[in-house]
Amino acid sequence: MPKTKHNYDESKLKKLSSLEHIRLRPGMYIGRMGNGNHTDDGIYVLFKEVVDNGIDEYIMGYGKKIEVRVEDTAVEVRDYGRGIPQGKLVECVTEINFGGKFNDDVFQFSVGMNGVGLKAVNGLSSNFVVTSYRDGKFKRATFASGKLKDQTRGKTSEEDGTSVRFVPDLKLFPKYKFNRNFMNRRLWNYAYLNSGLSLHLDGKRIHSRNGLFDLLSEKVEGDSLYDIVHHREVMMEFAFCHTSNFGETYYSFVNGQYTNDGGTHQSGFREGILKGVSEYARKSLEGDDVRNGIFGAISIKLKEPIFESQTKNKLGNTEIRTDLVKKVKDAVAKYLFQHKDVADILMEKISQNEKMRKEIQAVKRASKEKAKKLSLKIPKLRDSKYHLNDHSKHGTETMIFLAEGDSAVGPMISSRDVHRQAIFPLKGKPLNCYGKKRDLIISNDEFYCIMRALNIEDGLEGLRYEKVIIATDADDDGMHIRNLLLTYFLYYFKELIMSDHLYILETPLFKVRDKNSTVYCYDEEERDQSLETLGGKPEITRFKGLGEISPKEFGQFIGDDMRLTKVSIDKIHEVGELLEFFMGSNTPERREFIMQNLI
Repeated sequence: MPKTKHNYDESKLKKLSSLEHIRLRPGMYIGRMGNGNHTDDGIYVLFKEVVDNGIDEYIMGYGKKIEVRVEDTAVEVRDYGRGIPQGKLVECVTEINFGGKFNDDVFQFSVGMNGVGLKAVNGLSSNFVVTSYRDGKFKRATFASGKLKDQTRGKTSEEDGTSVRFVPDLKLFPKYKFNRNFMNRRLWNYAYLNSGLSLHLDGKRIHSRNGLFDLLSEKVEGDSLYDIVHHREVMMEFAFCHTSNFGETYYSFVNGQYTNDGGTHQSGFREGILKGVSEYARKSLEGDDVRNGIFGAISIKLKEPIFESQTKNKLGNTEIRTDLVKKVKDAVAKYLFQHKDVADILMEKISQNEKMRKEIQAVKRASKEKAKKLSLKIPKLRDSKYHLNDHSKHGTETMIFLAEGDSAVGPMISSRDVHRQAIFPLKGKPLNCYGKKRDLIISNDEFYCIMRALNIEDGLEGLRYEKVIIATDADDDGMHIRNLLLTYFLYYFKELIMSDHLYILETPLFKVRDKNSTVYCYDEEERDQSLETLGGKPEITRFKGLGEISPKEFGQFIGDDMRLTKVSIDKIHEVGELLEFFMGSNTPERREFIMQNLI
């Protein structure tokens, strides 16, 4: 095939300004774009970048309060630090690699070290207003899509600090919506890591006295087997406890930044706990036995953190691991020797874990042939080309749909993106696994295949897809299947949910159309609005199930505008209560609830 001739010369070379590059390649600065339905969507990265500056001020000893106000499309953040030096205010929010984070005398343990944060927020906002209050004077600069529109100066009685108000650009973030729960969770993380800092979200105070101890107390309230182990020093803080749950759950932070994907500090923390408990027991213990059922949190401070991406989800500093492991090991061993009551409970938990592990191993041996077969090909799985654990550039875009029945799978297979989207069809209603032993997921074909497809048998390190999406009909049977799958993940693989990987696919209930247009509606309110907008007498179609949606239509619902609801857990102890009520044995209270809510 002959090559097309192009006139490639000096005239084709182009140099972009900082602003042009930010707007042309926003993913390089904030990761994914999104519409606000995911905690890592770009609008929350913008929010984080602004708040981070206030946190950095607090860490350096300036300002004990940060105020956040959220409007429909705008966010305003006011800190009470030193205030951006007014003579360079415009440069600080427009010029990449310009700022004070490169000076150790000014910022020693800041989250942002590359001089990009506020510039990205400015460049990706349709409206951006920054105001510096300093020594009785203020300076305000207003921007539109990163371009300076106005500057004002004057005297003020306001306390020192910086105010930033931004409106994410709808051209870059179409149909976005701020989720206050996501923002509230992030602010609570800041509070846990900065004892004494007072944060305010729309006037509501967020404050912590005891750091990571408070975090775990909130997350596992009433469910821990022993008092939370809490250790704090200048450069490191950690806490952990065990519950009766399965798996491992961790919250890890670097310089106040939540590292959702962990990193070397989290792996060092895990190893340090194992070595510390082994030292107390005076024998070598298995990691799974020590850590199964653990809830842990670790926070460290680093002068030069190295993250694997601009969004700072995973720490990459390898040189810190050895020292961190030793410090955690020594602290854990010392605590156990000093608190024999806690140590005795922990040793009993480890003994139970060991017994369960050996039982599962026996089941695995009995299922060896099945495992061999499934390791090569999982029945009915329509796999994607790329995976999260292959570290390809498309890995973070991958997803698997756990779809109800073959009728729904047909349109999905025809319309999916084969590079990023996998499909696993369910045979029917899964087993109610609540209260069953863990070996059930090995012996039950359906559950075993799901676990193997996701590659989560040994933890989330090998997870093959960024999103695990439950796709069922919006009828009673579909809702029942959804609840059975949620029970499976909540009971056995809670860490999948804690790490924001589990979602529900929302599909339209109605199709409203006339001669000129077709509107898909996800609830009755949207249907009524569409009827009013279209006018006349449009045709209304009610989708009874996923199988009624054509491949052409389905492509829209699992494409760029796909609607997903993230499954999240705020308080771990509430999960057991909910599962017991809805999925446990029948009780008079449960039967009464069902009868009252049948319609």
